[in-house]
Amino acid sequence: MDLINLDDTTRHHMIEEINRDIAGNALYMSRRLSGAGRRVYAALLLDAAEHGDADSLAAELRVGGRLNDTETATRNGRTFTRQVPVNAPETMAEGEFNRFYARGLCLRAAEEGIEEVVVYRAKDVANPRSQSEALIGTAVSAARLLEDLRVSVGIEPGLGIPPGPNSGLSVRLPT
Repeated sequence: MDLINLDDTTRHHMIEEINRDIAGNALYMSRRLSGAGRRVYAALLLDAAEHGDADSLAAELRVGGRLNDTETATRNGRTFTRQVPVNAPETMAEGEFNRFYARGLCLRAAEEGIEEVVVYRAKDVANPRSQSEALIGTAVSAARLLEDLRVSVGIEPGLGIPPGPNSGLSVRLPT
């Protein structure tokens, strides 16, 4: 992902937000994380926020059984076991890294007296969703987005930004 405003200032605020969730016992722990993954996830996320990116976080999630091989799912009232998708580390890493990037950027915007952030395509996707395309260029209240992302842990945010896994959308400071 090309996160335009990912620099030391934004990283500092990302780390603040991750630590906020850790302190409040609100850090999202995907059901795909194994016990070993749950034990190291916070440290991996903090390291990626400080020195890396979504790709480095995904690489760490692939190490040493940090994700489960299988998961349970329910379809038509039947529960069954299935393989965890091969792209699960990337999907999880991109989604969570991007959420903390957006939260950090919203804090930065407030600190710099900027009221809105702008939705943009941070990653090319093969089949962009029409609802994602409609959001590109939209200005969003940084304060509202920050609050929405803070309370929407593990679920799609109420404002729909970012709009679900693999959307390729993020936010940037206005130019």
